[in-house]
Amino acid sequence: MATTTWKPEPADYFDALAGQNPWHSLGYVPKGLSYNAKRLLTDRLWKTLVNAPWRFQVVLGPRRVGKTVCLYQTVQKLIDHGVPPKRLWFMRMDHPLFLNFPLGGWVQSLLQHENATDEKPLYLFLDEVNYTQRWDLWMKTFYDEKWPVQIVATSSSVAALRNRKIESGIGRWSEQYLTPYNFLEYLELGGSAPNDFQPSPVLSECLVSAVESARGSASLNDKLNLYMLVGGFPEIILNELDADDLETSMLRSQQTLRNEAVQRVTGMDLPQVFHVQHPIELERLLYLLAGQMCGMFSASNLSSTLSITRQTISQYIDYLEKAFLVFTLPAYARSEEKVQRRGRKVFFVDGAVRNAALQRGIAPASDPKERGYLVENLVASHLYALTIQNGARLFHWREKNKEVDFVYDNPSDPMALEVTNSAKHSLKNLLAFKEQYPAFENRCFLVSAQSRTVEMPQENAHGIGRIPLDVLLIAISGCVGRALGDRLGSP
Repeated sequence: MATTTWKPEPADYFDALAGQNPWHSLGYVPKGLSYNAKRLLTDRLWKTLVNAPWRFQVVLGPRRVGKTVCLYQTVQKLIDHGVPPKRLWFMRMDHPLFLNFPLGGWVQSLLQHENATDEKPLYLFLDEVNYTQRWDLWMKTFYDEKWPVQIVATSSSVAALRNRKIESGIGRWSEQYLTPYNFLEYLELGGSAPNDFQPSPVLSECLVSAVESARGSASLNDKLNLYMLVGGFPEIILNELDADDLETSMLRSQQTLRNEAVQRVTGMDLPQVFHVQHPIELERLLYLLAGQMCGMFSASNLSSTLSITRQTISQYIDYLEKAFLVFTLPAYARSEEKVQRRGRKVFFVDGAVRNAALQRGIAPASDPKERGYLVENLVASHLYALTIQNGARLFHWREKNKEVDFVYDNPSDPMALEVTNSAKHSLKNLLAFKEQYPAFENRCFLVSAQSRTVEMPQENAHGIGRIPLDVLLIAISGCVGRALGDRLGSP
């Protein structure tokens, strides 16, 4: 029996586009696409498109972090501020009809269809742009030839690396990293954010504002405890957890996150991009790192456990960092040579990924040791998100038997932080660090997940501040938002 090959008609392409752009007929983005919970990036991105034209934006981030929703929310923001819906076009580039059609052809057709001009440009939102062949070269062409189009594209951080020419983007588009929800965003979702907190692009100023806001206020520990388990992924945050059966619903959400953010990345994304021959080794390495979170990692020990070379271990960790799953912190030292020579600590971009990888459910909440790791990782991931936005460097410090968890090395605003899960903790490590590095005088803090003591360094004789964990996370979160605004030229 003869078979026939289906060939799409022009109407098929039009129907596909129409289905992806319901606001052309409705005049608004349906709530099922945009949701009510707005991300910081959304509030800054639309202003950049209007106020700073002719510079494209590429939104990168891990899977399931909300990149597509960010595009829909940006479309709605532009509609709210007077951009006609017909000039806003969303294209899901992994759609079967779009896969083999040149991006330039699509854009040219849409520009002609809408009679776009420099004064009335087309706004194009390309979701999963990495599925388009030579996407970076096309965007270079649009920019260099001054096509009347503004572009926001998304891609998982790994997929964007495939067949990409880095030099194409220089001066033509900016990369914005969408990290998981920080603690302040999480509080805003539940209407629990402090009203009198004033964010600043300077971390020390943010901390002062957060401290003043926290004095005499109630503890946020209940919300912090749940946040440590669910993390900053919308998949878990926006789906209601069953209070009567929290463990079962948590495990179910973690399974989803494990499938999407762990197994799909290690089993499909990374092997395709970097030609990994044995993906199971990559996944096993991630599970081992999950068990060593917040600790010094040894390539030799990992090599022995997995029976692969140290060089392969180093490559795999680099891949996992590029996939936005983990990051490593070097040791702080006076010279760059010593920094590179000393050991590194491993952290997860979000502790929820670690919990999902190990399928821990709610067990960490009742295990003091495991909870301590999650507390430390919370601070690490928030500081890491800040350094992505402002370019500062983040370290740990270890000298003989003394160590400080985090050294935030911003030349104009340095800070050292020792994080503890107990109400009582010695100050000897911070005192030793401060003595060795005078630039951190009155910039060292003991951060406690249990104590509500609020004290700035200048308020005591030893010059070490004491702040609760929730206060620090709110301060860092606010600073991230302001730093993101600075990057996008949007206060």
